[in-house]
Amino acid sequence: MFSKLRNTPQPNLDINIGIDPESRQEIAAGLSRVLADTYTLYLKTHNFYWNVTGPMLPSLLQMFEMQYSELATSVDEIAGRIRALGFPVPGTYREFARLSMIPATEGVPSAEHMMRELLEGNEAVVRTARSALAMVERGDDESTLDLLTKRMQVHEKNAWMLRSMLTE
Repeated sequence: MFSKLRNTPQPNLDINIGIDPESRQEIAAGLSRVLADTYTLYLKTHNFYWNVTGPMLPSLLQMFEMQYSELATSVDEIAGRIRALGFPVPGTYREFARLSMIPATEGVPSAEHMMRELLEGNEAVVRTARSALAMVERGDDESTLDLLTKRMQVHEKNAWMLRSMLTE
């Protein structure tokens, strides 16, 4: 959850978008967990792009670059939604590590292990996004619902592609 500082909407903001303050706070907290998972997966994917080796190098470089580029854009979209709800965005490694369900990777794993970790990371983002859906629906927040639905579709597709490469 947010620290006390992060848990409070910014002062002097009169937000009247049809979502009550408690729901906005709960939704922003859920989105912060999605952001932390997404940023952690972005960092892991970019790290693997820099360090992958082996006979699948060209195809993995292309896949990893496509995925980390999309993740880089998505973190801004998620952060923008948190701000639209009236809350500060977590933005430090410490906050992301506390909020994320995706563990850091030590060392340089094999290409196959990289794909497995990215598969698990994409599935983790889907689970985190899915866990936020109930609060989004309770708050009648269609904008966040649309954002989370799109994020789940992207991560489910990435997981499918990674899983397909691992079964060959």
